[in-house]
Amino acid sequence: MATRGRLMLPFLGRPFVGARLGWRQCSDVAEASATKKPRIVVAVGGNALIRRGERLTIENQLKAARNDAAPAIKKLMETNQIIFTHGNGPQVGELALERSAATFDVLGAETQGQIGYIFAQAFASVNIMTVAIVTQVEVDPQDPAFSNPSKFVGPVYGAKEASALSDSLGWTLKPDGEYFRRVVASPKPLRILQLEAARALLEVQTPNGPLPILCGGGGVPVTRMGNSFANIPSGYEGLEAVIDKDRCGALLARELQADGYIILTDGGGIWENFGKPNAREMKAASTAYLKDTRAGAKFPGSMGPKVEAAIEFVENSSNPNAWAALGDLKDASEIVFNREGTLIKKTVEGEVQWYDRAGKNMWKVDKVPRFP
Repeated sequence: MATRGRLMLPFLGRPFVGARLGWRQCSDVAEASATKKPRIVVAVGGNALIRRGERLTIENQLKAARNDAAPAIKKLMETNQIIFTHGNGPQVGELALERSAATFDVLGAETQGQIGYIFAQAFASVNIMTVAIVTQVEVDPQDPAFSNPSKFVGPVYGAKEASALSDSLGWTLKPDGEYFRRVVASPKPLRILQLEAARALLEVQTPNGPLPILCGGGGVPVTRMGNSFANIPSGYEGLEAVIDKDRCGALLARELQADGYIILTDGGGIWENFGKPNAREMKAASTAYLKDTRAGAKFPGSMGPKVEAAIEFVENSSNPNAWAALGDLKDASEIVFNREGTLIKKTVEGEVQWYDRAGKNMWKVDKVPRFP
C-alpha cells in the first residue's frame, strides 16, 4: 500500500506525504506540508499516567508519560498532524483533597499546568517540542448538569469510606463499578477560547513539533461575566465544575476540522460481553449500531462517555469521512490503520465487524486504580 514518499491510510482513502521540516523554516512551507497530512486529535486519559499499584507522584506520572505516551505520539507525528489533549480525573481529585478551599475551575487550571509540564518533559525525551496551553472553555451556567453532578474525579472508595466523606465534606459520591467516586457537575462544552492559538501552532507543525496541548481535563469551565456572580463587562469567570475531556475533545476535533479523533485508554477498544469468557472486541462499528446497542453504557468506569464523545464527533463533523477510534495507548500507531482498537464511522459494512481473537480474551478494566 505504501509507495516512495507516500502512504495510503486504508480507511481515510487518500495519500499523504511525510516531510521533516526545520522549526525555523518559512511557515508557509510548513503549512503546505502539514495540510497534506491527516489531522488527528488524540485524547489520553489522566489514568494513563498511573500504573496500577503505584502512587500518584510526579515521578511515577513522568515515567509513565515517557514510557508509554511519548513513543506512541512520536510515531503518530511522523505521518499525521497531531493535536493532544488529556484528562485530569485522578490528579484534580487528589489536588482537591489537598486544597479543599480551592474551586474546581482553579484546580482544573492548575492540573493543566502540572500535566502539561509532565507531557512536555516526556515528549522532549523523543525530540518533540510542545506548547501546553491553559485552555478556557465556555459553558452555560444554567446547564442541567449543575443540578445533577455526574463527572467522576479522584480515587475510588469503599462504601463505608464514601459515606464518611459525604457526611464530613459534603461531597456527592456515586458508584463506579464496585467502588464509589466523587462526582461534580460536568456541563456541555460550548466554545474553546484558545482555539486560534492551536490553529497557529498547527500551521508550522513538523514531526518534531510544535505539538499543541490544550483542553486538558476538558478545559477550565468559564462563563461570561454577569451570568453568575461577577459584573465586569466582556470578561469571563470560572465555574465550579469539571468538563468531560472526551466531550471537549470531540468539540476540539470538530472545530479544528480534524479527520480523526482517537481516545486512548488503558483498556483497549469497545467490547461485547466485557469481562466474560466469551468477550470479543469490535474492530469497526457504525454510529447507528453503537447507539442502537448502547455500547459502553454498562462498562465499568468511563467507557460510556468515551463512546458517546466519539459518536458526537463523527456525526457532527463537517467532514463526511470523519472517523473516531478507541483503543489502548500502547497501540496508538496501529489504531490509525485499524489494526487495533475500535474504528467508528457513520457507515460500516455490516454495521459492525469483530476481531478474530478466539481464546485470547485480552481485556482490562478502564477505571482509576485504588491509590495505596
